[in-house]
Amino acid sequence: MKRALIVGWLLILVLPVAGQGDYQRVLSDRADKIVRTLTITDSLKYGRVRSILVSQYAALGKIHDQSDARVKAIKASAKSRAEKDSLATLVEAERNAALYQLHCAFVASLYGELSHEQVEAVKNGMTYNVLNVTYKAQLEMIPRLTDEEKRQIYTWLLEAREHAMDAASSEAKHGWFGKYKGRINNYLSARGYDLNKERADWNERLKLKK
Repeated sequence: MKRALIVGWLLILVLPVAGQGDYQRVLSDRADKIVRTLTITDSLKYGRVRSILVSQYAALGKIHDQSDARVKAIKASAKSRAEKDSLATLVEAERNAALYQLHCAFVASLYGELSHEQVEAVKNGMTYNVLNVTYKAQLEMIPRLTDEEKRQIYTWLLEAREHAMDAASSEAKHGWFGKYKGRINNYLSARGYDLNKERADWNERLKLKK
């Protein structure tokens, strides 16, 4: 019995190896696309920063995969809906704690190699530059935003980006920004902006520019 278990675990460890090379190449290519934008001339530093990013992507994938597997097991084994929900909430809390620790260590590692501007570029690269695109669109849609409103919008988009950096997929990353865009819309509506009219007026201005 023990021999069979050992063989089973060896197979689990060995079988994925064939795909590890491809997976590492995907992560390395993803990291390269970001690091190339940083204008790093020192090849050793370039390699270190790329390794930091590759390790981060791999660690994020591991955390999310393990969390998903645990939730799947809970759904298959838990007897009641209440038990499933309770255990799934616990798994989510543990996953978020692990993501937070990983996030802090990752950002600290980046600051050990890069300037603040370069770290910002990495964060934007990991989140498809949605922060800047969204912020620019908000300013163009409502040119009369006050400085206070601009600061609040930008602060929320920064918060969305920090969460999106740790998300498991492109869809999940955009989901975080969508959540905060909803918060921004509610904020602006409460301050008296008619967002439907603002959006319609903006579209008209864009048409006139073409």
